[in-house]
Amino acid sequence: MKLELDGFFQEYEKILADMEKVFKRIQSDFPAEVTCHQGCTDCCYALFDLSLIEAMFLKRKYQELLPDAVRNEVRERADKADRETYKIKRRIYKSRQQGAETDQIMAEVGRERVRCPLLASDDSCLLYEWRPVTCRLYGLPLSIGGDVHTCAGTGFVPGEKYPTVYMDKIQDRLLELSQKMAASIPSKYTKLGEVLVPLSMAILTEYDAEYLGIVKQKESDEPAGKTGTEWVLGKND
Repeated sequence: MKLELDGFFQEYEKILADMEKVFKRIQSDFPAEVTCHQGCTDCCYALFDLSLIEAMFLKRKYQELLPDAVRNEVRERADKADRETYKIKRRIYKSRQQGAETDQIMAEVGRERVRCPLLASDDSCLLYEWRPVTCRLYGLPLSIGGDVHTCAGTGFVPGEKYPTVYMDKIQDRLLELSQKMAASIPSKYTKLGEVLVPLSMAILTEYDAEYLGIVKQKESDEPAGKTGTEWVLGKND
């Protein structure tokens, strides 16, 4: 059985292109407020999760584009980042269990800083061209759950009216695409398309038959001369 994901990844690339246009349009209209510049790494320490389509796409690019030695370094950093993220999420979970309000939890998340494993020693992004949606929009006013957030380095003034990106709608779009992709996979996991993971976990995860819950065909159902499963995520680590 051959798992074909290229069509879904191409749809995702169109979303990335759309987000790039949104950012450039707002940056052009508000150059003093959008202060993103080369060397700024504030968004590279933010906590956010990736949808299934984002995670699998990023893992493919990691496998295809980075040399072996670089991939090993990234994996080491991803392991460290994932352990840090787990501890933070445990603290947030406990805060929620203790009755903390959503605004309080969001503020707590905003204060946490974990270095992205794709951030190289020279503070450049190793997969900048293929960075996730959140990374592309970080310097703009973002509406999340009805509240507007901006990074601390922007020139946007609280209370003033600016173009706002509704992240909930974008996340819905990513979820829909993830679910379409998951539906194309003969998986035993009915909630596969709803999986959300930190970027560090996307790097560490092997999106193989075991992880995806592939239901194997009977040997008699396999085409003549073919056994097992072919993967199209790129070369293996």
